[in-house]
Amino acid sequence: MTEGRIHSLESFGTVDGPGTRYVVFVQGCPMRCLYCHNPDTWDAHAPVAYEWTAEELLKETLRYRNYIRKGGVTCTGGEPLMQANFVGEYFRLCHREGLHTALDPSGVVWNEEVVAALEHTDLVLLDIKTVDDELHKRLTGCSRTNNRKLLDYLQHQDKPVWIRHVVTPGINDDVAHLTAVAEYLQSYGVVERVEILPYHTLGVHKYRDLSIAYPLEGVPVLSQEKQGQAVEIFRSILSCK
Repeated sequence: MTEGRIHSLESFGTVDGPGTRYVVFVQGCPMRCLYCHNPDTWDAHAPVAYEWTAEELLKETLRYRNYIRKGGVTCTGGEPLMQANFVGEYFRLCHREGLHTALDPSGVVWNEEVVAALEHTDLVLLDIKTVDDELHKRLTGCSRTNNRKLLDYLQHQDKPVWIRHVVTPGINDDVAHLTAVAEYLQSYGVVERVEILPYHTLGVHKYRDLSIAYPLEGVPVLSQEKQGQAVEIFRSILSCK
């Protein structure tokens, strides 16, 4: 019986999928995104709040059934697919209870366990960091190969996808970059929605607490003007909202 290592839980989430959701933040992530606001989820072996089986997590989830019955559950992280077997089993049990399931991965993990977990996933909230291979490596420390494989698979399976794209000043906020990402997504009919996420500094204090140098020290938050420009570029190229 697989136990999941869970960093934290949110019982009334409203930004991680449709409706009100029970959100599970799993521990562990192989990426080191320059703008990550949850560095406390990186270490897969760090102390965690909960070590539960899927059955135990479901029992806790069902305490909030009345709140989430028109929304569902979301697994995020960290990188949830580092614990794909656990996530897949939890989602299977959620489906048995009639709950909608959403997965929020970076696309960095791709294997048979991921495919199995996707069988019980209703919606994927996929992070697209960039479509520039060199920039992706600099931004995250990882290749974007598996991200492409995951999106291709979701297209083949006709699985609904919401794209999440973080826009950071001086890194990927220029017109050329935003246009390239939007044009890349044009060929994926499963993409229902694109969320433009403005870079912020709300997680900086966590770096101080962990004695980690913050890599984007001095970079300002994304302005509303720049965010609006990004939204308009995507709207002009894509038919989704």
